[in-house]
Amino acid sequence: MSDELKRASALAALEEVQPGMRLGIGTGSTAEFFVRALAEKVSAGLDIIGVPTSERTAALVRELGVPLTTLDETPELDLTVDGVDELDACLQLIKGGGAALLREKIVAAASTRMVVIADDSKLVETLGRFPLPIEVMPFDLEATRRAVVKAAVSLSLEGEVKLRLNADGTALVTDGGHYILDGHWNLLPDVPALAERLSAIPGVVEHGLFIGLAKAAYVAGPSGVRQISVTTADETK
Repeated sequence: MSDELKRASALAALEEVQPGMRLGIGTGSTAEFFVRALAEKVSAGLDIIGVPTSERTAALVRELGVPLTTLDETPELDLTVDGVDELDACLQLIKGGGAALLREKIVAAASTRMVVIADDSKLVETLGRFPLPIEVMPFDLEATRRAVVKAAVSLSLEGEVKLRLNADGTALVTDGGHYILDGHWNLLPDVPALAERLSAIPGVVEHGLFIGLAKAAYVAGPSGVRQISVTTADETK
């Protein structure tokens, strides 16, 4: 059922894609459904150009024949479609489960519009059930980890901050050559405050809190695909 819901949300977002668009193309299992559906449209004649948010996505897009560019060549994008690890009704997001959060945020910020796609298991009342990814410099890693813990404690967050590892026990390295710390805090009652504190830590390259970037979300459930927009999110505040 989960794959069916992911595909449904991806197809709903595909309706936003218009000929001539410059697209940010996201990373992850749900985004892959979007990529494959997009490639079918391209093979049928849809004229778009894309900027991938990870090397993994870039490889898939090349394999499927979707034209690519870079932000250096095309610094302004019309639309980014990406998956999400967790979102709330105000369109605050946690991203980075696929370790591409830095590039994902850069591409999203370069876009006029960002929409996210997900099955309804990703929609939560309060962010934090999914561990928060924090991309950090390898240099002086333990000092950075301790600073992250201190920032969390200042907001009364309880839980561990762990280095993300590969299956063989080595540290996972992002496309940018960084490490990922995952904050296991369960609930994040003040997302903007946490984002501010994490951004102030010198060793933190980027964090997985996406605030004010997504303009809409397509969330698929057993009864269909629900769209959450900036307007409806504002009404919940």
